[in-house]
Amino acid sequence: MTKPFINIDEVELNPRPATFAPSGPAAERFDARIGPIGSRIGARKLGYNLTAVPPGKRAFPRHNHHVNEEMFFILQGSGELRIGEARYPVRSGDVIACPPGGREAAHQITNTGTEELRYLAVSTAQLPELCEYPDSGKFGFINEWTDPGGEARRFGYFGREEDARGYWDGE
Repeated sequence: MTKPFINIDEVELNPRPATFAPSGPAAERFDARIGPIGSRIGARKLGYNLTAVPPGKRAFPRHNHHVNEEMFFILQGSGELRIGEARYPVRSGDVIACPPGGREAAHQITNTGTEELRYLAVSTAQLPELCEYPDSGKFGFINEWTDPGGEARRFGYFGREEDARGYWDGE
């Protein structure tokens, strides 16, 4: 059995895999090291990780979830939280709720301080999931399943509404 706990000091922070690392102009605004926790301690219905964001950066684009709820606990540093069009200062000790919803629920944390911003990110782990990215006009659909042969499968699609095809297109 997996040990059901871990000390935050034992969480190894790693850069994103190259296939998920920001590039081009996005690399100037986004950066983070992430340490998985949930999978290491046997979590099944919640996902959680430790996220570390350098000064002046954000870990992810502003987004909203239609299925999953997220919670963030600021462990170290300070920053700015955007939810919808509102902006709030955040600091060590703050707990942030990000329930699912439309664009009014779109959220993003930016490190506006001079030291690394660290937070515990907790999320329900329900799939399939649909996310919107209001700043870029994108959406993302993500699903995972096990095929009849027992192989884990993952599908993710990111696009824009104007690229949508009709149900019968190409049939």
